[in-house]
Amino acid sequence: MVDVSIATNSESGVQLTDQTVQEFKSSLRGALLVPDDAGYDAARSLFNSMIDRRPALIARCEGVGDVIACVNFARDHDLSFSIKAGGHNVAGLALVDNGLMIDLTLMNSVQVDEANRTGRVEGGATWGDFDKETQAFGLATTGGIATTTGIAGLTLGGGIGYLNRKYGLACDNLISADVVTADGELRTASKDSNPDLFWAIRGGGGNFGVVTSFEFQLHPVGPLFGGVLAWPLPLAKDVLRFYRDFSSTAPDELRLDAVIQTTPDGPGLGIVVSWCGTIEEGERVIQPLREFMNPVLDTLDSMPYSVLQGLIESEGVVAGSLNYWKSSFARQISDELIDTLVDRFPSTPSEKTAIVFEQLGGAISRIGDQETAFSHRQAQYAVLILSFWDDPVDNEKNIEWTRSLFSSIEPLMDGGVYSNYMMEDEGESRLRQAYGVNYDRLVEIKRKYDPSNMFRHNQNIKP
Repeated sequence: MVDVSIATNSESGVQLTDQTVQEFKSSLRGALLVPDDAGYDAARSLFNSMIDRRPALIARCEGVGDVIACVNFARDHDLSFSIKAGGHNVAGLALVDNGLMIDLTLMNSVQVDEANRTGRVEGGATWGDFDKETQAFGLATTGGIATTTGIAGLTLGGGIGYLNRKYGLACDNLISADVVTADGELRTASKDSNPDLFWAIRGGGGNFGVVTSFEFQLHPVGPLFGGVLAWPLPLAKDVLRFYRDFSSTAPDELRLDAVIQTTPDGPGLGIVVSWCGTIEEGERVIQPLREFMNPVLDTLDSMPYSVLQGLIESEGVVAGSLNYWKSSFARQISDELIDTLVDRFPSTPSEKTAIVFEQLGGAISRIGDQETAFSHRQAQYAVLILSFWDDPVDNEKNIEWTRSLFSSIEPLMDGGVYSNYMMEDEGESRLRQAYGVNYDRLVEIKRKYDPSNMFRHNQNIKP
């Protein structure tokens, strides 16, 4: 290696001598990569290919000791740094330009305690990693809806997933976590140990430290009843009105997500069904939806939970596309919201773009807004405009279309936003909407554990 010019939290940057870099490298069990090294580009790859930053250093951590060394090194040299766990965040917050990227992806072990129905997982694992282990015992907890989503980012932001109406969010199932804070100390966060930190990481994002492991409560989850129902776009308004009424009285075992998208047969509406009760009861409950206006596609069947978790990937939502998202929460779906989204969808510049209603409620809503840092407990739906495209030449028109559509529907929703669905730097008011009534308390806890705002490459809460 040679001297490394690297970004700091001040505007000046710093020149790290070769000796300094070599000493840091020797303190790690994992590799320390610079841009010319083999594996560098693979290590910095993200789900959203619109984010293309080049860290000066990538530390591929292999254990907690490596994470502590990275945090201490970043603090001592005032380095700008980011943390990569799954790399699935749409804002690309895992990747810092010309700084230090702390890469956790090699820390992905999972241990299941079948007797106590708990699972411990390292901070770099994905939900695919976790589900493979827990499902071997017929257990699961609420995770994301893509196997490649990271455990860490999803949980720290709250954790929406197919099981959320029955078992709550991922953060609601968190029992404890090990966190390396800004002072380089490893702290356990739980209801009995550092309870303020435990409260904050359940919805407050990566503002408080590097989470090296999570312990979750697990639940018996066998084969589910699920799949997709689909209708052509001319029927979408009628189907969405039926969906609204049907989903609003659904039992906790049922989650229904409605998706407006372009299929090989043209624009249409799909409803993704997830039932986590008995198969027979699921078939009975879902029957009115299956019979409504003769869907042109019906793939509903008994399936392993892991198959449902990979459903959107089988439909083509995979890493590598350019992404731009806008979203908010709704307690009810109005006729005007339905009409606007269906009428405007055919004008999308990209056939890969989708508009999604994710169903919330159920167990999520039975937890108080201030019991965890995630505060949007009364929302019944998350409404998302998910723009995907392939050519950077099309960036501007896709981003502008997404923003324009969102501006037209924002007054029709209840406000707030899931921090995991935010793009980078959406502004102070939007950030406050993400953390809601808990923002001021989060500031106080940030001030305690990270007073200099070392952990700032996130949806940042300033101390």
